Amino acid sequence: MADLIAPAARPANPRFSSGPCAKVPGFSLDMLGDAPLGRSHRAALGKAKLKEAIDLTREILGVPEGYRIGIVPGSDTGAVEMAMWTLLGARPVEMLAWESFGEGWVTDAVKQLKLDAAVKTAPYGRIVDFATVDFDCDVVFTWNGTTSGCRLPNADLIPADRKGLTICDATSAAFAMEMDWAKLDVVTFSWQKVLGGEGAHGMLILSPRAVERLESYTPTWPLPKIFRLTAKGKLIEGIFVGETINTPSMLAVEDYLVALKWAKSVGGLRGLVDRAAANAQVVWDFCDANPWLQNLAETPEIASTTSVCLKFVDDRIKDGEAFAKAVAKRLEKAGVAYDIGAYRDAPAGLRIWCGSTVETADVAALMPWIAHAFEAEIAAQAQAA
Repeated sequence: MADLIAPAARPANPRFSSGPCAKVPGFSLDMLGDAPLGRSHRAALGKAKLKEAIDLTREILGVPEGYRIGIVPGSDTGAVEMAMWTLLGARPVEMLAWESFGEGWVTDAVKQLKLDAAVKTAPYGRIVDFATVDFDCDVVFTWNGTTSGCRLPNADLIPADRKGLTICDATSAAFAMEMDWAKLDVVTFSWQKVLGGEGAHGMLILSPRAVERLESYTPTWPLPKIFRLTAKGKLIEGIFVGETINTPSMLAVEDYLVALKWAKSVGGLRGLVDRAAANAQVVWDFCDANPWLQNLAETPEIASTTSVCLKFVDDRIKDGEAFAKAVAKRLEKAGVAYDIGAYRDAPAGLRIWCGSTVETADVAALMPWIAHAFEAEIAAQAQAA
């Protein structure tokens, strides 16, 4: 161990957490000086800020006209739950899951809403085969498995003439991956993922087909006030122009606006997608050169470019979970990578956030440190044996 020399270069920003994620490059609290603190979110100024956030979201993501965009409480979880509780039950349901958050939506549909849903799952490292899905049903799925590092590569297998709704949890995909809006009826995400915003607020995007469902169908179960999107059979349009259901943090709204404006400055959606792809490629190239570290995703086309999940593959490792945690601890202690251990329900390994707010140079600087921590832990394990 004494012969191991630590790398000279260090990431300028060691924040590689998969949520909350790294702030935009160069962030400082001074950027939030225009936040209307101590003012009502229902005052003209507050509503204007909220509407600006909605309008910039539409512009950068390329959300079609006719789709509604709302700011809702409870982060992405609140947005997904709102969609499920208000839309499901009108027709048969298929629930798709290939990681822990998707499994959570399955639990809510089956055990809380008591739906007789068809459940299709795939193990960590794979995704559900969309060719087997009946899109005449309402279908709920995650675009990118934040805890598995496996994503839907495209929406080609979702039919344009489907009878059911597609409800997509896109929290670690929105602003980093191309999504086909014509194939998606509900899209949800949270501010603290790809754009590194602050937590507690979710985004709910509804297609005209989803709005039609809301206005023509009333669930059999009671709806909490915080989930209600209609009144007297009509969509509450105010929610989608900045009149939020409950009180938002105007400081967090300002932070989201800062992130959205930064996104425009780096080329909008195309620039964001390219930044995440470049970051992920650095990790993939490192794995190719170091066979003891592999992508958890079993095939390249489904490998995430944001939450890149990795596993250690080496015959010298006796306890994979303990080894992975020890490596992550070494990296944190060295101050070069924070919060990159695998999600608690996922296979043991590392999870490196490579979203758009992360600088490629920082990802590149981290790679030699992973090798250093790996070798140091192998040596420590051998010494302890």
